[in-house]
Amino acid sequence: MAIDVIMPKVDMDQETGTVARWLKQNGEEVRQGETILEIETDKVAIEVESPASGILNGILVEEGETVPIATTIAYILEPGEALPDAAPAAEERKTDQKVPVRQTDWEVSVTPVARNMAQATGLDINTVSGSGRDGKVTKKDVEAALASPQPFGNGEGKVYATPAARRIAAEKGLVLKSITGSGPDGRVQSVDVLAYAAAAQEVARTTIVPVPEFVSAPSSGYEVFPLQGMRRTIAERLTASYQSIPHINFSASIDMTRFNEARAKLNARADQNGSTRISATALLAKIVARILTRHPWLNSSFKDAQGEQGAAIHLFNAVNLGIAVALEEGLIVPVVRDAANKSVAQIAAEFKDLATRAREGNLAPSEVREGTFTISNLGPFGVEEFTAIINPPQAAILAVGATKPKVVPDADGQVVVRPIMRITLAADHRVVDGAVAAHFIADLKATLEEPVLLL
Repeated sequence: MAIDVIMPKVDMDQETGTVARWLKQNGEEVRQGETILEIETDKVAIEVESPASGILNGILVEEGETVPIATTIAYILEPGEALPDAAPAAEERKTDQKVPVRQTDWEVSVTPVARNMAQATGLDINTVSGSGRDGKVTKKDVEAALASPQPFGNGEGKVYATPAARRIAAEKGLVLKSITGSGPDGRVQSVDVLAYAAAAQEVARTTIVPVPEFVSAPSSGYEVFPLQGMRRTIAERLTASYQSIPHINFSASIDMTRFNEARAKLNARADQNGSTRISATALLAKIVARILTRHPWLNSSFKDAQGEQGAAIHLFNAVNLGIAVALEEGLIVPVVRDAANKSVAQIAAEFKDLATRAREGNLAPSEVREGTFTISNLGPFGVEEFTAIINPPQAAILAVGATKPKVVPDADGQVVVRPIMRITLAADHRVVDGAVAAHFIADLKATLEEPVLLL
């Protein structure tokens, strides 16, 4: 009996997966548990094992193709077994598939990828107009159909709106339920949103500043990079974070003299023992994790209203520390779990391993989930100070700048040169009050300037 190989779901919010590389080809014998291909999600690259032993055949998705989760991408057959009737033969998988149209006696021509996408997303393929040869429905046709006007919201509060209307409303921070649609069946269109926004501005007596005309691209041309994969995920999540979370920022200057001395002593000991050297990020992470145990409101999450429970704030027992790692294609945040209860050496070794595998694209989905607080350190890039956007659903993020020699007065008022580092805490003001954040910053500053206080 043929066994389906499907695009797996490896993350809670994953919708699609991309075949990065087939390690086995049609006709090759495979064993259950043997790696047969590599896939990529918005966050990680993982290996996919064969669900059974047999012959791999009927590969439907080529390298580089992206399909919805649960899509059949190949089959495992017993020796001598033929492909299922519903599956195209390997040499014919690029040809059209005939999908019967309900309540009619004619048929629609559709490619395998388009068929699988429609099935996985619940789209009735018979309602999609084909743009391919002889009216064939292609992947692009299904994507266009999925992007067509759809209900906004759910239940009795449905609002029908065009994609352009939804986009403009989101950009302007408008609630679609408040806008009356002029389109078919009351559908909200872009002109409705723009008219509503103009009326609101007039009521608020806001001065309207003319927008300069768009200047076309120079004749030298430009390159187009589609917003997809990790870059798309970053854009969507950070936009949502900045629009929905009221950020409040706190900055401080830290004298890193004692911190550097403590790190030097730890590394001298590490060299003697042959263990992993302690990076500045690792020591900083240890100190931040311990400080967070004394300030639980910073190690928390705001949860929107759900059912009868209503909105709530979740204070986490463990400090799962996310440490941002820059990649060529974007940013990823591997998580050091229960960091407050780990030694500096353990954190250093674990973070070194996570960062290395993050750059190689070999992190497991579980290693980037369930973080409770994030550190973003741009010091190694020479950035002296910056503010970061909170990584939802967390309540805070710490932005760390470079340590630079600065002329400052000492305790006696004498001018001295000290290594100074700037930090900026961004917190969710729905969860964290100004005084709470200020106490955290003061505690962190005192401990970084005198690491012995950690004891």
